[in-house]
Amino acid sequence: MEYRRLGSTGLKVSALSYGAWVTFGRQVGRSEARELIALGYDHGINFFDNAETYNAGDAERLMGDVIADLRLPRDAYAVSSKVYFGATAEPKPTQRGLSRKHVFDACHQALQRLRVDYLDMYFCHRPDPETPVEETVLAMDMLVRQGKVMYWGTSEWSAELIEEAHRVARERNLIAPSMEQPQYNLLHRERVEHEYASLYDRYGMGTTIWSPLASGLLTGKYNDGVPDDSRLGHPDYAWLREALLENDGARLKAVRALAPIADDLGMPLARLSLAWCLKNPNVSTVILGASRTSQLEENIRALDAVPLLDDAVMQRIDAALM
Repeated sequence: MEYRRLGSTGLKVSALSYGAWVTFGRQVGRSEARELIALGYDHGINFFDNAETYNAGDAERLMGDVIADLRLPRDAYAVSSKVYFGATAEPKPTQRGLSRKHVFDACHQALQRLRVDYLDMYFCHRPDPETPVEETVLAMDMLVRQGKVMYWGTSEWSAELIEEAHRVARERNLIAPSMEQPQYNLLHRERVEHEYASLYDRYGMGTTIWSPLASGLLTGKYNDGVPDDSRLGHPDYAWLREALLENDGARLKAVRALAPIADDLGMPLARLSLAWCLKNPNVSTVILGASRTSQLEENIRALDAVPLLDDAVMQRIDAALM
């Protein structure tokens, strides 16, 4: 396993990490979750990602139970949560958003569900237009100073809002965000590569990217339709299927154009796609979402594929996506 600094912080996270979105409590039960986390940890994965809203908090409960059952040393792994959407299907006004109250309450609830004394990373899951950025920065600063959070960050915030958070932190002598968790993959590049470009050097922001395989689209398994037992085939994720397959299947066409490149390199398309994400020096860690141990084992092999993506291959990939 390769380890990378989380931006300019001193925290080293595995280049490949493991997250619970969509899978835990839905596609993955307790026994499967135990096998997946144990396998990831044995292969050097030391960051496990979660959020209050994932399966209404059950994903965090499952992850916390499994990690406790495996008796992983607390100083050998990092775990995260995210706050904004709430942990119930129909949250009351004080049970969602980025107000000081909800940030505080949600942190303590995540600690209980994950069965830990502190969160290594705590993300503002989306910007909250109804809460001043200053209030949220103050709330996160308070949690860090109390020792309940080690590093805080944002997820899918605009560069402008992240700049504002840093300005507030600088002017008030508060602890600023250390990382962003954006979507990033071969089909979704603009924000990470362009919008955030100034943030990396200016503030030392790290990124913990999600959906590196575009929810499975970049595995090629949807090239001939949507299997009933796949993530996009699940009725609860019809919205995700529509989002990924919109625009007359333009994304599918791009995936089909990438397949010959992977074939020529002698690797599955998924491995190529993950290796491509790992090539970006501004990516601190790539969050995997495998639902089976065989998938996770295959995904981890992407580390060995990175050296094969030389300049000629990268140019060929860009040309295929034009």
